Amino acid sequence: MDKTQDIRTGRHCVFALHAHLVFVTKYRRHVFDADALVRLQGIFERVCADFGVTLIETNGEDDHVHLLVQYPPQVQLSKLVNSLKGVSSRMLRQGRLDIAHRYWRGVLWSPSYFVASCGGAPLAIIRQYVEQQQRPK
Repeated sequence: MDKTQDIRTGRHCVFALHAHLVFVTKYRRHVFDADALVRLQGIFERVCADFGVTLIETNGEDDHVHLLVQYPPQVQLSKLVNSLKGVSSRMLRQGRLDIAHRYWRGVLWSPSYFVASCGGAPLAIIRQYVEQQQRPK
């Protein structure tokens, strides 16, 4: 991927923000099959579009999902995560009645999640770049 494509512009900023998100099912219950993961991808894409976020990649296993997103600075990741988890739980339960019984007391996701910023230069390189700035005398 060309690095210039990763840089976006807003009205007053230039940014390249990416995050890796991981959601785990409640008590690591084995809820998902291939069809459920395909449905989740569509749901995640719609929620992301509502937030102005780009879903770059998503995949998962039977008890968790991974998402790679590119987001603008005005998006609060905690609000995005709450919406992704809430909407996906509700829509998957409505679309797949056969797996609704695998939810733990009507709850699909664990209340916690993992998020890591990613992309760009390694921290050591950025730190070195900042340290080498020519401070005015």
